Amino acid sequence: MKRFLFYILFSLLTFNIYACSSGEEPETQSEEPEQPEVEVNEELEYWTKEANKSTIAFVKHFWNKEEKYFNNIMGQDTPEDDWGYWPQAHAMDIVIDAYVRSQNQTWLTYFDAWYTGVKKKSNGSYYNDFVDDMEWICLTMIRLYEHSGEKKYLNTAEDLWRVIKKNWNEQYSGGGIAWKQSQPQSKNSCSNGPAGIIAARLYQLNGKKAEDLEWAKKIFEWQTAKLVGPDGRVYDHITNHETGERKDWFFTYNQGTYMGMAHELYNITGEERYLEWAKKAANYCIKNLIDKENNILKDEGSGGDGALFKAVFVRYFVKLILEEDLTSPERKYYVEFFNNNAKVLNTKGTGEDYHYSGNWAWPGNKHCDLNAQTSACAMIEAKAYYEMMIDKQKK
Repeated sequence: MKRFLFYILFSLLTFNIYACSSGEEPETQSEEPEQPEVEVNEELEYWTKEANKSTIAFVKHFWNKEEKYFNNIMGQDTPEDDWGYWPQAHAMDIVIDAYVRSQNQTWLTYFDAWYTGVKKKSNGSYYNDFVDDMEWICLTMIRLYEHSGEKKYLNTAEDLWRVIKKNWNEQYSGGGIAWKQSQPQSKNSCSNGPAGIIAARLYQLNGKKAEDLEWAKKIFEWQTAKLVGPDGRVYDHITNHETGERKDWFFTYNQGTYMGMAHELYNITGEERYLEWAKKAANYCIKNLIDKENNILKDEGSGGDGALFKAVFVRYFVKLILEEDLTSPERKYYVEFFNNNAKVLNTKGTGEDYHYSGNWAWPGNKHCDLNAQTSACAMIEAKAYYEMMIDKQKK
């Protein structure tokens, strides 16, 4: 999209979260100095507005103002028997995305509210039998710390990390972090990819402790050997510890976490093999786990855990796309797929008042589910973030 010059007046949201708007340049009086011309990228302008509208609607539909967490169903309080712990992390990530993109202080007010509300709703503790659930909360705590500087978030992340590491055992399949604390034999991709990302992120964020990097490498090597095919396909879990048999379920979620872990390790070490594995995981996903008619990530459910899976892939895929060491053909291939997902979702999959379904080619409605809504919002925020980063690179 071509670039053009115009005077811009841009007003973002207030605490009640009004949609953004831009005004016309007022007439300049002859005695006043001329205003500087600001060069604006149309593509960035468009997706910034779409991300604002999408995320504002998301919070309006799902944020529980009284209890300070995200409801599972739009506009309805979440009953105890329908409480979803791990989606809370990804829902909060959308708010963090909005803050990172806009730097609007309004979004910061949700950080501490969510921090206390989620703990209260989860029986007064961030700990959980499902290790992967704790991992996602841990990763969100890391992001909260990165963008607020408040030490309590980092302290909570480190507390969770200590518990997560205790679930590594070599009794079954020679290593790996168990999926459930109560089931040490449950060796799944969903509990190892995110753990590797945590270790790598903490290494970079918290003094580059050798132990954290060793954990990231150890988890990567184990998962690569036990749960990843040579073409980058990521198996769901080990079904037989004697034979090494694996469950051939393939999800965007697992492709995304393995890709993200490998890419983090490449950023730290510069070792080419990590980047190659990240690309293999990405390539397998966008060639196989897709809706071929629309060339977008496939529908993995409009409700339940599967509806959230695409949010995970997109979050780490956009980081890979921005990797400066990709070849030009690789970048072009990834960007075209990424952009098409955003375009189809925005033109075909956006319902009234920014309702989304698990299928990005079909609009959602007022009965939309938190997981499906989170995935779609993650895509829109990722697209706006991508355009922002590309714009910065050009300046």
